[in-house]
Amino acid sequence: MRLLLDTHTFLRWDEDTLPRSVRRRIEVADEVFVSAASAWEIAIKSGLGKIVVKAPLGEAILDYGFTALPITFGHADAVRGLPLHHRDPFDRLLIAQAQTESLTVVSRDPAFSAYAVPVVWS
Repeated sequence: MRLLLDTHTFLRWDEDTLPRSVRRRIEVADEVFVSAASAWEIAIKSGLGKIVVKAPLGEAILDYGFTALPITFGHADAVRGLPLHHRDPFDRLLIAQAQTESLTVVSRDPAFSAYAVPVVWS
């Protein structure tokens, strides 16, 4: 299985606070992606003082053996076709990336399930 971690999931992975069953699914996945959209969201929230990060996201992704998922024009264009079930622009981009790249999203956010994308955990 190829997984895309949403921002919240990545942060909880980094803090080692994910439910054991979710952590195990990530550990046994064929490939685990973290989007540049999450890096952007984390940078914004860190800059506002809402969260504290230990290291740059790029370093953390490599340390965990995850794969960085860049944002392409195709991903951005796919957002345009999404229904407005979810208004968070970062999450909408993650949904578009998951659809475009045939990834399963790992998220506790129930709004992800309203889209045509497989979701683990919500």
